[in-house]
Amino acid sequence: MFSKGSKTPSRDHKVEGSAKGVPSIISADLTITGDLVSSGEIQVDGSIEGDIRCRALVIGVNGAVTGEIEADSIRLHGKVTGQVRAKTVFLAATAHMIGDITHESLAIEPGAFMEGHCRRMSESVAAGALKKPDLTLADSRSAEAKSQSDKASSDAVKDDQKPAAVFY
Repeated sequence: MFSKGSKTPSRDHKVEGSAKGVPSIISADLTITGDLVSSGEIQVDGSIEGDIRCRALVIGVNGAVTGEIEADSIRLHGKVTGQVRAKTVFLAATAHMIGDITHESLAIEPGAFMEGHCRRMSESVAAGALKKPDLTLADSRSAEAKSQSDKASSDAVKDDQKPAAVFY
């Protein structure tokens, strides 16, 4: 049993190639203000004020999220206020959703509350759903156009005339 000459193969207790990891859990007594980004699964039983990007998201019955959500799959049992974008969206009977849903597959149980628009995404959009969006804001006006517009606005005010509208 304890001899050095043992010919029995050793058992490796290491989990190899596990397809699913342990989800990150936001417990009921935890409130987070800020954005969450994960390459795995997130389970929310507490409350989050911020955006979430992950592979899979489960919002428990007591969970609440205020912000934009982007994931491969979302199971909503609690409350969400904000935009949702996912390949697969499931709203349980206890779900309370206020906001728009962009989805490839949508299932809503009887009793779920949903206020907003549901929009099916195309397959090409679904394939790039989790690509990081470009967060830079491009100023479409040139500096010259802006200065001309500002000058026109100030000239109208100098002449004691209020501009009807200023378009940029």
